Amino acid sequence: MAGHSKWANIQHRKGRQDAKRGKVFTKLIKEITVAAKMGGGDLSANPRLRLAIEKAKGQSLPKDNIDNAIKRGTGQLDGVNYEELRYEGYGINGAAVIVDCLTDNKVRTVADVRHAFVKHGGNLGTDGSVSFLFKHCGQMLFAPGTDEAALMDAAIEAGAEDVTTNEDGSIEIITSANDFSVVKDALEKAGFKAEFGEVTMKPENETEFDGDDAIKMQKLLDALESLDDVQDVYTTALIDE
Repeated sequence: MAGHSKWANIQHRKGRQDAKRGKVFTKLIKEITVAAKMGGGDLSANPRLRLAIEKAKGQSLPKDNIDNAIKRGTGQLDGVNYEELRYEGYGINGAAVIVDCLTDNKVRTVADVRHAFVKHGGNLGTDGSVSFLFKHCGQMLFAPGTDEAALMDAAIEAGAEDVTTNEDGSIEIITSANDFSVVKDALEKAGFKAEFGEVTMKPENETEFDGDDAIKMQKLLDALESLDDVQDVYTTALIDE
């Protein structure tokens, strides 16, 4: 049993993201464009693109937007040339933060990210300063009440790396980043659909925040996530709701 705040924390984060739907659409379009550029427009041969499109459909991004993003990525339509950047830093009480960006202006992006850190009580670190505190992996979360034994059997058979039941009854499945889609598809065929699932940077250990520190840390995360060039923000801070 572990992570009593896992379910509430994930639901809270999803709710905050949904509240910024217009910005979410922009992020999704960027990711599809870059995924198509890096690996081509064939979903069967490009797992990153497939995941990006699945996420986009889950957020109700219109099909025309998806198709046009793929075409821009493969060069069939003119588009912006995005560069992938990762920044690492520290938040309140030294909590680790990773910021993944897609940008057409590196100078602007690093200035914006640094400003957000400094303004909200954190500081930008060097490459590799906190990434070792995270694991690049696939993560799926299933709602409390899910048949634990049956899900565990299906997950192990599908090739999952770890299955954890949290104190709130939710069940978390971890896969390798490369196996995420395979395990997810196998579980869905077995009748198990995750409430939340993505390839992520999962903190190896989390530190719970509450009170004023939680408020300050959330303001920093919000400031980073609000930046136009930021795609994802990961942290070791578990903020008490």
